[in-house]
Amino acid sequence: MKFAVIGGTGLIGSQVVRNLNAVGHEAVPHSQSTGVDVITGQGLDEAVAGAEVVVNLTNSPTFDEASPAFFRTSMDNLLAAAGKGGAGHFVILSIVGVDQVPELDYYRAKSLQESVLEAGPIPYSIVRATQFMEFIDAVMSWTADGDTVRLPATPIQPIAAKDVARAVTDVAVGSPLNGIRNVAGPEVFTLDELGRATLAHKGDSRTVVTDSAAGMFAVVKGDVLTDKEAHLAPTRYSDWLS
Repeated sequence: MKFAVIGGTGLIGSQVVRNLNAVGHEAVPHSQSTGVDVITGQGLDEAVAGAEVVVNLTNSPTFDEASPAFFRTSMDNLLAAAGKGGAGHFVILSIVGVDQVPELDYYRAKSLQESVLEAGPIPYSIVRATQFMEFIDAVMSWTADGDTVRLPATPIQPIAAKDVARAVTDVAVGSPLNGIRNVAGPEVFTLDELGRATLAHKGDSRTVVTDSAAGMFAVVKGDVLTDKEAHLAPTRYSDWLS
């Protein structure tokens, strides 16, 4: 099959392209660097023309109140182009629990992206993943101050990017779900616990202080960012660190 992977040069997209091509499909990566702009629409019609499946892995450049407009415009443009190009399956990557954290602008924006897809004319699949292992360092950097890293005890279920890419690949080659598939790592940690394990593995002497008001994940209530009933990926955090 022919796949157009929008955002196909990023962390997940590049691996999805490799996975698809490795098993004999034709997957073409598209991004701003290849002349495709999902906001202006530049290059979109050409990018998706003839693709049986469109995989949209683009992301908002910010996590703030500007992110809903990005997802609304980009999805409107992509769905229009995919419809003209004859695509029969449209896939996006979202977040486990995304509709349970309305306090976060970015999560509201991703929920909007899902809603636009669900209301559109093309059969679709939504892959929701838990937090990427690759992002833990960034999460810690948001609340680091000198020798201290402040993190809330928010339960998360980290998943390796390679496992996310595999899940997106598997869904993309299948029939449209017209629904959601949740994928998650095999273990649940609190975020502060995960921070301590990460620093210890790296020999980093900073101290993690549990702070219920620290960082973006402080507004998350309960365990909505985890899902023990999800499709569980094989990579454990300790193995990923190693």
